[in-house]
Amino acid sequence: MKTVLKNFIADESGATAIEYGLIAAGIALAIIAVVNNLGSTLKLKFGSISTSLK
Repeated sequence: MKTVLKNFIADESGATAIEYGLIAAGIALAIIAVVNNLGSTLKLKFGSISTSLK
């Protein structure tokens, strides 16, 4: 029983998976922020072009 508990505590595969998940979530949030900002900028630019063409 002692060996099983020691092996369970030493197993870090779950922690590694969680770390990779957090990294992926951080990258996804960064991409969403950039795309959202880029979309707003493009909307303003195309609105300006549309207004100047009228």
